[in-house]
Amino acid sequence: MELSGKFAGGVWPVMLTPYTEKNMIDEEALASLTEWYIKSGVSGLFAACQSSEIFYLSLEERLKIVEITIKAARGRVPVIASANISESIEEQAEEINAVGDLGVDAVILLSNRLAGQEESSEVWVANFYKLLDKLSPDIKLGTYECPYPYKRIVNERELQAMIDTGRFCFLKDTCCDSKMIHRKLEQIKGSNMQLFNANTATLLQSLKDGAHGYSGVMANFHPELYVWLCEHFAEKNAEHVSRVLTMCALIERQLYPVNAKWHLKNIEKLPIQIYARCQNSFLLTDTFQQEVRMMDELIQETYSMYCT
Repeated sequence: MELSGKFAGGVWPVMLTPYTEKNMIDEEALASLTEWYIKSGVSGLFAACQSSEIFYLSLEERLKIVEITIKAARGRVPVIASANISESIEEQAEEINAVGDLGVDAVILLSNRLAGQEESSEVWVANFYKLLDKLSPDIKLGTYECPYPYKRIVNERELQAMIDTGRFCFLKDTCCDSKMIHRKLEQIKGSNMQLFNANTATLLQSLKDGAHGYSGVMANFHPELYVWLCEHFAEKNAEHVSRVLTMCALIERQLYPVNAKWHLKNIEKLPIQIYARCQNSFLLTDTFQQEVRMMDELIQETYSMYCT
């Protein structure tokens, strides 16, 4: 897909990684999951992200899930992917270039890999330029304020360094603060950078302020309702839909991504198992499952009453 530096606004799911009983990547399930996202009306796909359990995958496995996603998407929507989970700048550059070589539409840098938790913006910016010098100049870039191993919310100086390159087109924002998001939106005006909010509670206000869409975990449960909200945020019903989505988003704290995979298997009827590497799937109790089912019923009622 030809892109002119900017992506379509809307919903960009943070993709899950399905596993077989032998703890291997389930290629057929991942292809089916990709198809489900696209049929739900999403604008793009964020592969190899934290929801994909990248810190539990080898580089070979991460490259594999990106390849499968690109092949399954068949150019219908753009595919972006994160890459740099290593400690050293040299290894991060190798990871980013390897993902870029697969033909993704952008490689997304994890903001917390360029400086330690206690290190300053000066260190971050210096490492940023060191990394940039080692990357293929043809790779479009983005950034993701990944919460693990620590959350580094990009500040004004760090954001400006990215904007000034002209190569950054995607910011997955996890600050969960409407005022901070508003300031970022003001700063990126006129640039190629677009902001996609990961937080449901602040999503509606951020859309009104000019955010380009949603890229968060709840698109693994009900992407169609987030698609509706991104397209109809100025309408009266958007306030009610936003309230429902915000309460439903609390289920992320209940053994995610196992519960999301259970939803996809049992509600959406996808050929996916509930195994994960970052969580013990046996901890998903009958009560947890019932809570997911009740959430799904509420979502369907909300969609029928307010979005059709």
